[in-house]
Amino acid sequence: MSKCSDVVIQLKKLSRPENLAGMARFGIDTSKALAISIPTLRKMARKYKKQHELALALWQTGIHEARVLATMIDDPAAVTDKQMESWVSDFYSWDLCDQCCSNLFDKTPFARRKAFEWSKRTEEYVKRAGFTLMATLSVHDKESSDKVFIRFLKPIKREANDGRNFVKKAVNWALRQIGKRNTSLKEHAIRTAEEIRKLNTPSARWIASDALREFQNHKFRRA
Repeated sequence: MSKCSDVVIQLKKLSRPENLAGMARFGIDTSKALAISIPTLRKMARKYKKQHELALALWQTGIHEARVLATMIDDPAAVTDKQMESWVSDFYSWDLCDQCCSNLFDKTPFARRKAFEWSKRTEEYVKRAGFTLMATLSVHDKESSDKVFIRFLKPIKREANDGRNFVKKAVNWALRQIGKRNTSLKEHAIRTAEEIRKLNTPSARWIASDALREFQNHKFRRA
């Protein structure tokens, strides 16, 4: 029995079909899901860290939780541009998109470039992935200068008129996370939100008002 087959057997034993309805209420596509919680998958992932070939094999199974687990155990240093393009084309649910970007893709050397590239794409989950990368990089990338994140504000404004639910929420998420990074970026993000509000479309108004409300309430921790 292959290691992948063994992991799939373990996953199926952890399946909780009674939780599928709850996942669906959160807008998760459950057509390929086993209904295993993220904490359970993270605990399982500890045994398989940085096992690139296993991650590739798990992704190929098409099982929702096997793919989420793959994002948790893959080695960012082994991920290629081709793999990222292949996996992003397989996204069919917002949670898989977000798990993949935050667990794996934002730790690769391609992350910034893909954020810009995917933000221009038309497919809903590919475009979401672009802005999810902007959001997660804003949280996880502790070394980059403010200039990196200021550059993200242009595509955020450009795509603020996209009314698709999973796109506008990711655009909003990216804007909010950039603004919460530090006081200087907060000022840039507030200006961008005000510019977005002037676009005066339903999605732009929602993105801007939600971000501005959060900026108003957000306080930076003292060093």
